[in-house]
Amino acid sequence: MSSPAKPEIPAPLANLKIQYTKIFINNEWHDSVSGKKFPVFNPATEEIICHVEEGDKADVDKAVKAARQAFQIGSPWRTMDASERGRLLNKLTDLMERDRLLLATMESMNAGKVFPHAYMMDLEVSIKILKYCAGWADKIHGQTIPSGKYIWETPCMMAEVEAIYGDIFTYTRREPIGVCGQIIPWNGPLLVFTGKLGPALACGNTVIVKPAEQTPLTALHMASLVKEAGFPPGVVNVVPGYGPTAGAAISSHMDIDKVSFTGSTEVGKLIKEAAGKSNLKRVTLELGGKSPCIVFADADCEYKSLASIDKEQHDKILDLIESGKKEGAKLECGGGRWGNKGFFVQPTVFSNVTDEMRIAKEEIFGPVQQIMKFKSIDDVIKRANNTSYGLAAGVFTKDLDKALTVSSALQAGIVWVNCYLAMAVQSPFGGFKMSGNGREL
Repeated sequence: MSSPAKPEIPAPLANLKIQYTKIFINNEWHDSVSGKKFPVFNPATEEIICHVEEGDKADVDKAVKAARQAFQIGSPWRTMDASERGRLLNKLTDLMERDRLLLATMESMNAGKVFPHAYMMDLEVSIKILKYCAGWADKIHGQTIPSGKYIWETPCMMAEVEAIYGDIFTYTRREPIGVCGQIIPWNGPLLVFTGKLGPALACGNTVIVKPAEQTPLTALHMASLVKEAGFPPGVVNVVPGYGPTAGAAISSHMDIDKVSFTGSTEVGKLIKEAAGKSNLKRVTLELGGKSPCIVFADADCEYKSLASIDKEQHDKILDLIESGKKEGAKLECGGGRWGNKGFFVQPTVFSNVTDEMRIAKEEIFGPVQQIMKFKSIDDVIKRANNTSYGLAAGVFTKDLDKALTVSSALQAGIVWVNCYLAMAVQSPFGGFKMSGNGREL
């Protein structure tokens, strides 16, 4: 039987024009209260794509007010049938399919992704996430609980209480949390946007989204599709801005009921602290990782040069590469900047890496591979778990027993076997230890 034909990937759009650069609140586009804007760059060329309105606390306050009003009892959103919420989410996916080429081009240009990855992975999975959530919208329900006579602690009052209450009917309801703040990273802007937005809307919440300041463009375009799909005003609000201003305002806001954050462990700690000091809002954190890839047999490895998102991240990667050289790791290939334009880093491989080196302990977020030898299964499990992180891991082996033994012993939120980054939208995602708490989807 022949293998299925690979889908054709179109060419990215040429001369893409950015339509949406303002703050989206209450289904309307707004200038920032401060009047400030910030530049958005193409990391492959270091050129400015456009300037976007810079939201801060004042803009977050406006967005929260709109989201809270949309969540009020009796509002169009709160009185909407659950199946209608699902219909709106399905309509949103239809619009994403229509604009798939535009969104993929935008994601590639703004986030430095190769276009086929943006088109076939980011858009494909994002659409599947929203379709999956649309199907759940009218299937979230509580339980009925059989109850006997009402039991009162004071025996002398038993007869009187039974006469009043008789048999008790007990049931539970699944209620939306309320106003949700969602803070999106730069490494998967559209994918994480839909991964947070879909479940929140399916359950009947309202949201304020703060995309990463490096990559706000697909989130703003998605806001236009939210309005076109027919979501009521205030249900979805998008406030681009910086973490210390807009992000901090979301984390500490007294009228936000939950914050979902994907990003660094350091910022995650600040968000959890701000949530605790404000209104004890719920917090879901998907944070940094140092994900081991355990190879028990020979594997074909392909290395590609990838663009870092900005100069700060580019310089951080190069700094860690230099630390590997200084600490005695053997540089097998790469080890520096790639080209003279764009934030590219050469595919870099180190061997003779020890567990104490910075490149073995710190999250690099770049095309840098460290090769470390191990003596036994027990040895590799112990060393793989000897980290403050626990986001993900990979195991490569033809031995099924070995694969199951190792994967079940690894302290990681997700473990891939003989593959990596194979995503099922039905599965939860999140980490152990300092890689965060809670699960998305």
